[in-house]
Amino acid sequence: MTITKPAVKLIGVSLGFKTTNENGKAAEDCGALWQHFSGSFMAPRIKGKLNKDIYAVYYDYDGDYTKPYAYFIGCPVGDDTEVPAGMETITIPEQTYEIEVAKGQMPTCVADAWQEIWKKDDSNRAYGFDFEVYDSKSKDWMNAEIDIYLSVK
Repeated sequence: MTITKPAVKLIGVSLGFKTTNENGKAAEDCGALWQHFSGSFMAPRIKGKLNKDIYAVYYDYDGDYTKPYAYFIGCPVGDDTEVPAGMETITIPEQTYEIEVAKGQMPTCVADAWQEIWKKDDSNRAYGFDFEVYDSKSKDWMNAEIDIYLSVK
């Protein structure tokens, strides 16, 4: 199923450099950013959140999934929301997506879902802004459900 989603502004934190899927580097880098985001209690410090969702965004790809890309974790906010000190903002533009769903125990189910995504024909992938949404369905880490939005042409 493909859907088009409007642009959304996020406030949060980025890696500050590009990571890669080679040699488990992204798992290490992205995991460290999650620890920083959670450990610094960033989500509660963001005023003007549209909801309690947290987005993990893959963007600024140097090519396909085998090439370096940027990573950002943040919460959706209104356009005029002030960015707290130590945080930054990105805007995911309006795009068309295919949605994959990761189900099971966290964080393994998300890693497994990406492994399956990478095995598929990616000729329709846009490699624009791809993201995971962590919402009420992902609260139970033993039985989580995470929507993964893949930008498509």
